[in-house]
Amino acid sequence: MHGGNQSGISDFILLGMSERPEDQQVLFWMFLSMYLVTVVGNGLIILAIGSDAHLHTPMYLFLANLSFTDLFFVTNTVPKILVNLQSQNKAISYTGCLTQLHFLVSLVTLDNFILATMAYDRYMAICHPLHYVTAMSPRLCILLLSFCWVTSFLYGFFLTLLMSRVTFCGSRKIHYIFCEMYVLLRLACSNTQVIHTGQMVLGCFFFFTSLGIIIMSYVWIVRAILRIPSASSKYKAFSTCASHLAVVTLFYGTLCMIYLKPLNTYSIKDSVATVMYAVVTPMMNPFIYSLRNKDMHAALRRLLLVKAYWMLT
Repeated sequence: MHGGNQSGISDFILLGMSERPEDQQVLFWMFLSMYLVTVVGNGLIILAIGSDAHLHTPMYLFLANLSFTDLFFVTNTVPKILVNLQSQNKAISYTGCLTQLHFLVSLVTLDNFILATMAYDRYMAICHPLHYVTAMSPRLCILLLSFCWVTSFLYGFFLTLLMSRVTFCGSRKIHYIFCEMYVLLRLACSNTQVIHTGQMVLGCFFFFTSLGIIIMSYVWIVRAILRIPSASSKYKAFSTCASHLAVVTLFYGTLCMIYLKPLNTYSIKDSVATVMYAVVTPMMNPFIYSLRNKDMHAALRRLLLVKAYWMLT
């Protein structure tokens, strides 16, 4: 995972969003509730898609991967937050911190890529419906997902490797809810310009490339929808994209608030925006995707009926 601790620091102290004792219980129940809702919601989405043959299509394959990524993402951070809120010892080991950072970077990047892939899938379904089945073949879907997963984790490994070369001195206190790169760079006493530049260049490349694919896909989708003569057909075509657009807006909006700013302007106030993309977005995704999706409603209903039958028998 890393090339060795260059500073001799054995751990960091995660102070979280508030150090006031009266806030600890409120925050604990808030994070626990959101975590449980996220785990149950995304778990049901994965089980419903996996168990229903009608949902074995590219769109739902990508959705299942997004749900798994969100599930993995919150499990990487929230359990440690909950432990810290109930404990006097808020330490996280140096290795644990870098491990958390690796998965954080990898999974945010993976979310980014999967959302772009889903936009391309919607573009093919709406703009080229006659070629959709052959164009979005199982082989292509697996290749796209393999690229997303491998590239994301290589990027996370690369940044974690660079962070392992950083020297830390002075305060070990992290005024944040988890080990985040910008916050760690603020604690460094060695030159972090190369790491920060590398992170900005690669991060912006992945961010804007994915965002560009999403924007271009929806430009062509809107043009195709406007050419549909029937109002009901227009509504049906747009409704297949509405959930994805809502998730894209929530995800990219919060990321822009946090990361598209200079390192020296980063502050504890960004914790609220971090909670939005790190906890709230993964929690909301299952609701957004299943709220008006009849196929997902039917699959979830069948799944719950089967589970209820097993419990009764």
